[in-house]
Amino acid sequence: MKNYQFSMLFFVLLLVCTNVCLAQSRVQTDPAKVFLNPPESAKPGVLWMWMGSNLSKSGITRDLEALKKEGFNRTTMFSLADITTPWAGEIKKSPTPELVSWTEPWWKLVRHAALESKRLGMDFGMYNGPSYESSGGPWISPELSMQEICWGETKLSGNKHISVNLSRPQVNPRGHTPWPIYNPETGLVERPEIAARKTYYKDIAVIALPAGGVVPEKSVIDLTAKMQANGQLEWDAPAGDWIIYRFGHTTTGTLIQPAQWKATGLECDKMSQQAVDFHMDHVVGEIKKHLGDLIGTGFTHVHFDSYEAGDPTWTPRMREEFRSRRGYDLLPYLASFAKRTVGSKQDSAKFRADFSATIKDLYRDVYFKTIAKKLKAANLTFLCEPYGGPWRQDEIMPLVQNVMTEFWTHKGKYAPYELDPTVAALRKSGQNIIEAEAFTGDPKDSKWNETPAWLKSMGDAAFCAGVNRFILHRFVQQPWDDKYKPGATMGQWGTHFDRTQTWWEPGKALVKYWQRCQALLQWGHIVSPADDFTASVADKSTDVKAIHRNADNTDIYFVANVNRSAGSVNCSFKITGKQPELWDPVTGDMRNLSDFKESNGHTLIPLDFDNSQSYFIVFRNKVLKTSAKPNFMPVVPIAVIDGFWNVKFDATWGGPAQAVKFNALEDWTLNSEPGIKYYSGTAVYTNSFNIANTKITGNKMPLYIDLGVVNHIAKVKINNIDIGVVWTAPWRIKIPAQLLKSKGNKIEIAVTNVWANRLIGDEQEPADMEWMPGHMNSGDFLKEFPSWFLNNQPRPSKGRYCFTTWNYFKKDSPLVSSGLLGPVRVVTE
Repeated sequence: MKNYQFSMLFFVLLLVCTNVCLAQSRVQTDPAKVFLNPPESAKPGVLWMWMGSNLSKSGITRDLEALKKEGFNRTTMFSLADITTPWAGEIKKSPTPELVSWTEPWWKLVRHAALESKRLGMDFGMYNGPSYESSGGPWISPELSMQEICWGETKLSGNKHISVNLSRPQVNPRGHTPWPIYNPETGLVERPEIAARKTYYKDIAVIALPAGGVVPEKSVIDLTAKMQANGQLEWDAPAGDWIIYRFGHTTTGTLIQPAQWKATGLECDKMSQQAVDFHMDHVVGEIKKHLGDLIGTGFTHVHFDSYEAGDPTWTPRMREEFRSRRGYDLLPYLASFAKRTVGSKQDSAKFRADFSATIKDLYRDVYFKTIAKKLKAANLTFLCEPYGGPWRQDEIMPLVQNVMTEFWTHKGKYAPYELDPTVAALRKSGQNIIEAEAFTGDPKDSKWNETPAWLKSMGDAAFCAGVNRFILHRFVQQPWDDKYKPGATMGQWGTHFDRTQTWWEPGKALVKYWQRCQALLQWGHIVSPADDFTASVADKSTDVKAIHRNADNTDIYFVANVNRSAGSVNCSFKITGKQPELWDPVTGDMRNLSDFKESNGHTLIPLDFDNSQSYFIVFRNKVLKTSAKPNFMPVVPIAVIDGFWNVKFDATWGGPAQAVKFNALEDWTLNSEPGIKYYSGTAVYTNSFNIANTKITGNKMPLYIDLGVVNHIAKVKINNIDIGVVWTAPWRIKIPAQLLKSKGNKIEIAVTNVWANRLIGDEQEPADMEWMPGHMNSGDFLKEFPSWFLNNQPRPSKGRYCFTTWNYFKKDSPLVSSGLLGPVRVVTE
């Protein structure tokens, strides 16, 4: 009896647990719940730039807390030079010069970041050395660095005994670093001389070839054993004219960058097992030493960025590796490097292809496999942007646990970099999460003038290309007091996602938009037939792209107008028998669409798009019915909020001390008052309005506040109730039911613009900092920290308000239109 009762109890518990698990599974796969409550995987991350020695413990805490509050959950730290100009640069008189990447004082800050990340429940990791390029550091010796083949030539006539000293091949002492850097030893921005290129050298072989023409393989004579260590060669040369080649290898002199000068070192040899083992053992060893108890909680991953270290031409075991992989000896073909043809043109071409294939093999089998193996053994995730280097992407992709691609902002448009092939390779390997280094910008696009609305269409284009998690480029560690804004920069690079950004706090609405999008774009699985979706546009004003995901008999399309203009589009979805729904990721609203028809296996839906607008079109239920009711009702004005506005600026940032009366809405930059003309930050507009009671009670359609033109983001309150943030077209927000009164409604609109105008305003004042020109005519960088900053004193130039390490502007730089321009209306549909 007891056994029977126990068995029944066990069965009941098992049934309950099964039902709970099934319910949890349904919750996790229910797209509506995912959309309304995005999971952790849908939260974006940032590339967290630690700029040289300019770091602080308190700043790290404030950074992480700000990111957590904003809706991010991952940081990947890069330890760079003080400034990027775009090359590695130095800002003199740092308040904390002792902080050098990968030294003990620096590691204490890394540990603090890991502890804080654990406290906040955030994912934290870092690059695999100083800089963002590529794998190396001061610990890499010339022997373990990337290698290049080099040679010397000696011409002679034969039919006699030859006694000659073959000089060691000489190379340019300047290394093959792809970009110049600031060299404090010379004070120049240059590709510096690498001492080891004069001192480090190893022989490969000595061969003799007939002096001219195509050389049969059997005519290549191996003289390696006949040369002594000092280069002396004794040889009984056959008749004819000969060229003796002494082949060897030396370091390429390729330096990691852009790192602090004291943290700069050589790139490791990616084809040498010894070198990659040494580099990874050093990296993992240092992480274990300083963060061992936090691995897996406060510290989770190691990153390898897109590759820019160049193509090596040798590694110490190349001859052995080539023979084992290609089945023949490369020695007779070494002369191909000296532009000689051995065997035939076809034979030499085959050798070059085989040599290239061997390099690709070694990058796969040595570099990527070793990284993957050692990080896995250390319980660390392998993050990588696996493109740009000498490898076959589809072979190395499965070795990377977490693959990232990238896209840039270029002339205000989406500019993918190696994105499509990376997405294709990831899908081929069955990976679902496709991350992107997102919105990487250069000074033509990003000069403290970026806005959430400007970014939207570019991000949407990346979503349609297959990306489903943004890792923003970039977020800079802000070490100083918050009065020093915009603060530290990455020099000229990157979109300015910083907690010091003017619109950081209201920008949370943009992050929420990304979360909703990424939640659904990670849900289910990708569907990608060529004729799955089409869009017919009459006037070419819009450019509509889409991506389709499916699971559990539910189909979800993300459909986005990636043009900054409005239009109507007839969209065709290869689905029938299901009711289309529109889910708006900006607002979170979900509704059925009534105007659609089915034809030839497709559902045809007319959709209206505003500037850069996007929707999810969802098919999950049986068709209810179609109707003539349009999917988008025309907007009907209920009331115009006009008259004068009281506008309160922040005097801390140069605004008027008292509220200003605007008789009509106007662009701040057209105001004669400098404190308004050059103002950057938030200004609060207040007004009051009446509305006919019949229009409140009799109108059964929803009511909205329509802001008209806003530069650049606005937070709206009505009758002291916060109703949300307006950051993108159609620039309106729903008014909660029962909130309006017939008389005396108070409206408060907090409008935030960008930093550019205040920075330009500062340039009208006397200088109190010294600047050095950047190296692409893209602005100036701080030469040294001024004494008033170091001593926490009032700044000498009283009319200046901003402090930053990079200056894009002159006094005559054009201002950016700012403020609430309206008209502000109450509207309905």
